[in-house]
Amino acid sequence: MNLAQFQVFLAVARERSFSRAAEKLYRTQPAISISIRKLEEAVGQPVFVRGARQVKLTDAGELLRDYAERMLNLRDEIRKGMEDLKGLRRGHLSLGVNESSIHALLPALARLRQLHPDLHIAVHRTFSRDIPREVLNYRLDLGAVTFVPQEEQLSAVEIFRDELTLVVYPGHPLAERRSVDISEVGGEIFVAHIVESPFRWRVIQLFEKHRVPLHIQVELPTIESIKRFVQMGMGVAIVPRMCVRWEVERGLLVELKLRQLKMPRHLYLISRRGTRLSHAAVALVRLLRSRRPAPRSE
Repeated sequence: MNLAQFQVFLAVARERSFSRAAEKLYRTQPAISISIRKLEEAVGQPVFVRGARQVKLTDAGELLRDYAERMLNLRDEIRKGMEDLKGLRRGHLSLGVNESSIHALLPALARLRQLHPDLHIAVHRTFSRDIPREVLNYRLDLGAVTFVPQEEQLSAVEIFRDELTLVVYPGHPLAERRSVDISEVGGEIFVAHIVESPFRWRVIQLFEKHRVPLHIQVELPTIESIKRFVQMGMGVAIVPRMCVRWEVERGLLVELKLRQLKMPRHLYLISRRGTRLSHAAVALVRLLRSRRPAPRSE
């Protein structure tokens, strides 16, 4: 097996056609067929179902696809590492975050751009549960998550501490208050994120515990749309504090302390353990570590 065969194999798997894969790779269809046959001989079993109208992977092919992608990603990682040896005059950083985590990283990313303006920074919005796998498979250099991954091949360092907070619009009857009891918001219309998360369930359980109704009558796809809807006076919301700091400082939203709401959020930067990071990734890690919170005193 070699990387060229893996590239041909993945092209056929993506296109679901030997002829279309040949066009994509600027090769003849017989050359593609020969490459696949040699790959199957090396594997010891078929990787494509023969006779189907549309090319389909066998179970062996499904397994091989993951390994082939990983091998080609490793090849790209080698090339990128060689380029990074020239210094941070060039380079690429890929980072995986969910929608809320990016708010904590923006200051460090801005500083990184100021120090190294020729770097290309790509921030991928990814579900938190998928970020560890994407980092392990070399699709991402780094990831930011609110939990410590279980995978032993990953290392995690805390870079930010946050908490959930209640926000209302400036004209809301409770806006003049500094804090409220959970019983006082039982009649409010809550605007929530439509994506399920552990923190969402913890908020639901909190209201259930105190036997206070939680009227989630509006669910929106982004935190930005939630903030805007609250500003329009269409409800109240419980969101990460770091996501509303800008609006609160400018009087666009009012933050209230919900006495029973004590839900800290810890943000961790994850990377592959025991592998060399790119110079761009190392630079970001250093910036984030210099800004991370001090250890708590017990």
